[in-house]
Amino acid sequence: MRTGGLVQLPMASSHRGALSPACSQCGEGRKMVLFVTGVCRFRCFYCPVSPTRNQIDVAYANERRITCDADLLDEARAIGAAGTGITGGDPLGVVDRVEHYVRLLKREFGPTHHLHLYTHEPNAEKLERLAAAGLDEFRLHIPHYLWGPLGAHGGAYRDVLEAAPTWGIRRGVEIPVLPEKEAELRRLLVALDRIGVDFVNLNELEFSETNEAAMRDRGYRTDPRNGWGVRGSRAVAERLVREMRLHVPVHYCSSRFKDGVQLRQRLLRRAERTAPEFADRTSDGTVVLGIVEAGDSADLARWAQRVVRRLGVGPDGYRLDPRRRRLELAPDALRRAAGRLAWPAFEVEEYPTADALEVERSPLNDPARLALGVGGT
Repeated sequence: MRTGGLVQLPMASSHRGALSPACSQCGEGRKMVLFVTGVCRFRCFYCPVSPTRNQIDVAYANERRITCDADLLDEARAIGAAGTGITGGDPLGVVDRVEHYVRLLKREFGPTHHLHLYTHEPNAEKLERLAAAGLDEFRLHIPHYLWGPLGAHGGAYRDVLEAAPTWGIRRGVEIPVLPEKEAELRRLLVALDRIGVDFVNLNELEFSETNEAAMRDRGYRTDPRNGWGVRGSRAVAERLVREMRLHVPVHYCSSRFKDGVQLRQRLLRRAERTAPEFADRTSDGTVVLGIVEAGDSADLARWAQRVVRRLGVGPDGYRLDPRRRRLELAPDALRRAAGRLAWPAFEVEEYPTADALEVERSPLNDPARLALGVGGT
């Protein structure tokens, strides 16, 4: 819905002016998230990066741990990625690694594969180098203590933003909305408008497992309307987008939009490409499978053949997962036959991601109920 140039998006997000191409791809689930390192020298108190990644030098493509280039390329194909967002930590702390991935992705998927990078570091030399390698866009995270007119304080950020057009790259600013800093944020937006940046993204400040203690110590509380969003963050962002008539496009992205739209669309795309035909798919992007667990059976392949014969399943009706030592098949087929099996049989709902995070598990026979400690029928 448009009202005087204001565009309302799902989940309370909105924007005035054109969205960045990267944001459009994210909203459609077509953007792969390339987490290149968890290390960052800025250590913002509100950093939401999970404990398994925060300040740890690891790399992931979406939920898949990267151990080689093939891991990255396989994940991009698994979601039909039209682009990649490079994040961390701070990617400029491992600029050699980032340049390698930029060149790899452009070489493999072509010049239209859109690459954007998110960084705290106002380093013109590194960013110009990445622009030459093929990076399409960068987003500067300006620390909250520098919000304002970007004069003597924050001048390094101004310099980078002013220099970037000569490198042939789009540049913007992406920051969380701290509700108590509205006045400083207004002054920053005016400064960015005068510089003529390509866009500004305002993210809803939100709680995470990593930052919750620090956030609560500073008096932040959750917003009942927005799950883990911080009370007041949404109201300030909406007011800025609604009231400030700037030349620069301004986009507010809510925490619910990231989960309810961006992530959901990516899951749906991945499930379409990777889930077996016999799996049930949900509207949330998860998949439902029937599984039979082998336990410590010595010969997994021979065990699987025994189960398949007993169930009368054809060659296209099952899949063997050696890593998790289980047989996967259609949930309705297993529900009908689970009582005839001596091995634990379950119906599971899980994400179609590399880590296959399990959402729900229901036992279908006595061995499964015993395995869960709920007894037999």
